[in-house]
Amino acid sequence: MPSHPEPSLEAGLSAIKQGDFQSAIATLEAVAATDNSNTVLQAQIGLVVAYAKSGNIPKAIALCETLTQSQNPQVQQWANGTLEQLTLPQQSSETSITDVTRSVPIEPDKRNWGDEGATSSSSPPPVSREKAKPLTIHWRQARRAQSWQPLQKLNLIPFRLLIAGTFIALFWVMRELLVLVMRFINDILSKLPYLQQIQLFSANPTLFLLLLLLILIGFSPWLLDRILINFYGHRKLERDTLNRYSKEAVRVLQGCCQQRGWELPKLGVLPLAAPLALTYGNLPRTARIVVSQGLLEQLADDEIATIYASQLGHIVHWDFVVMSLVLLVTIPIYKAYQYFSQWGDTTTARIWRPIMGIMASLTYGVWCLLTGTSIWLSQLRLYYSDRFAVEITGNPNGLVRALLKIAIGIADDIQKQEHTSWQLESLNILAPVSHQQSICLGSIAPHTTFESFFMWDYLNPYRWWFVINNTHPLFGDRLQRLVSIARRWHLETQLNLESQQPLRVKPQSFLFQIAPFLGIPIGAVFAVLIWLIWQTAYALKFLNLKWIYDDWSFVTGCVLIGFSIGTLFRINSFFPDIKLTTAQTDDRLPNLLSNPAVLPSDSIAVRFVGKLLGRRGVSNCSSQDFILQSNTALVKLHHIWWIGQQVNLQDLIGRQITVTGWLRRGATPWIDIQTLQTQSGTTIYSPHPIWSTVLAVAAEAWGAYILLRG
Repeated sequence: MPSHPEPSLEAGLSAIKQGDFQSAIATLEAVAATDNSNTVLQAQIGLVVAYAKSGNIPKAIALCETLTQSQNPQVQQWANGTLEQLTLPQQSSETSITDVTRSVPIEPDKRNWGDEGATSSSSPPPVSREKAKPLTIHWRQARRAQSWQPLQKLNLIPFRLLIAGTFIALFWVMRELLVLVMRFINDILSKLPYLQQIQLFSANPTLFLLLLLLILIGFSPWLLDRILINFYGHRKLERDTLNRYSKEAVRVLQGCCQQRGWELPKLGVLPLAAPLALTYGNLPRTARIVVSQGLLEQLADDEIATIYASQLGHIVHWDFVVMSLVLLVTIPIYKAYQYFSQWGDTTTARIWRPIMGIMASLTYGVWCLLTGTSIWLSQLRLYYSDRFAVEITGNPNGLVRALLKIAIGIADDIQKQEHTSWQLESLNILAPVSHQQSICLGSIAPHTTFESFFMWDYLNPYRWWFVINNTHPLFGDRLQRLVSIARRWHLETQLNLESQQPLRVKPQSFLFQIAPFLGIPIGAVFAVLIWLIWQTAYALKFLNLKWIYDDWSFVTGCVLIGFSIGTLFRINSFFPDIKLTTAQTDDRLPNLLSNPAVLPSDSIAVRFVGKLLGRRGVSNCSSQDFILQSNTALVKLHHIWWIGQQVNLQDLIGRQITVTGWLRRGATPWIDIQTLQTQSGTTIYSPHPIWSTVLAVAAEAWGAYILLRG
């Protein structure tokens, strides 16, 4: 980016005057990403004009809404008038554009920008603590296809193999956990007087567990029915009731099932405000499609139909069988986590609270581990179901709107409840949109364009590395595939997501990101080199280190040392010093997240003001649910406890706080907290660098001990 933004600003404004709107947009977007408040504001006004003139009305509207929140009364007045013109009904787009740009202050007098431009780069701009008024999202109602060519048939063999592999992974993890528990119990019994080991726990549980899983698959529809009725308030959804919300959804269900000779799946509804949809069963004739009340109320007729069509896709592709088993296995574990949490919160005996906290954390970890066995299938199956939904409805734009509205609805539910509900989390693996990716996306939507937010998802060349532990695929990549289908059918697209080559990003940031994990194979290679050198020395009778041949644990020692070195190598770049005078504020969040070249290791120093959300009590003892609600968006917070702190972070839930830390842009954005301060001055520290150092030193010491012991 140029070091002197003024010439670039002038070039962008000049391009508008000359009618070269694409060049103007490219130049002004670069200028708008700078830190100069005066220049940024002028560039944003120019962008509204360029977007409107080039026909991108939704983008102009979105940016105009952002400008209506400006502290400068001139800008606010102009933005409100422009927004009114852009959103006038029953007028042609040409008239709207003409009316908007007729009185645009394309080169505003810089003397009148004092309030916005007075803030120097040496001090952060003041953050307003007043809650911004709600902003409206204006949807481009891009049309559906009236007739369309069928999409190319896919080879489903790799997908079928992944389904089988998911079952095997679930079986293997459950077996190892079961063996671990049985051995632990027998070890305890063997050390207690008058007690003997349980012989059954010494047997091989493989056959028993395999039969159990097959039985669970056979009874999964009815068992999940009972679980959803007892714990989630599930009730039957009559076809006539669905018809009132979406006549097209009923037609899609009937048409698809009649074509394949299936019975209509049983329909259900959950009394949840957050939009959800899930499909379970073991055969097409035992399949159930369950949606939430929020989905029926927040989506339009054709959008509901696309979601039901996508759920039919899971039945057609048979992935719903294994995913039903995963849900059936994980919900009881999650309920155990809830039980331990509630017991810890209600017990009056002080000794039981930490014990229940440990049990809750362990069961939550087991739940995450079992859920993790289906991560790859959970990601890939959504691409297939999206494609199927588009094929039978001819409405890729409707599905794009549906998925975006689901994300917005989930974020809205989290804001209203002020925490992530247990229903959202426990059913997340089967949901069409993840609650994790909805937190920021769904809340920042009124303050930026979807196109800007999603650039990272399809332009960053290293993006695939950051969804390895995500239950859902990259949202932007998923929508881009739908947009490409719309283009193939010559439709106007809901979003302007262009198919482009990934950006060229310097590899240094990525190498810093993976340094600890890169140290593992390097350590293994070093161990092999040691083995070769010492074997050569032994053959030449220079050294006789027989333990090298008898005990291969030295490889583990080298791997631990490699991990330690990699961790130490990245600490300084991962947790740089934060200067309050240059830390970014939350009003800059949309611009920070729109940079497609940034990686989590490009630590962005931030100082955000907002309200702390999250669960209270033992259920959040592992700090898994802390969220900052700023005036711009919700952002996930990562907190690590520190010895001797008098204040528990949970005590600040619901209060206004100032968070200082490092913003990281990955598949889902988050902030690693450095400090968290209340309005009364109470400060909580989250020592991420210290714990990283402790981990590195512990790994180094353990590895050295293994080598020296040999």
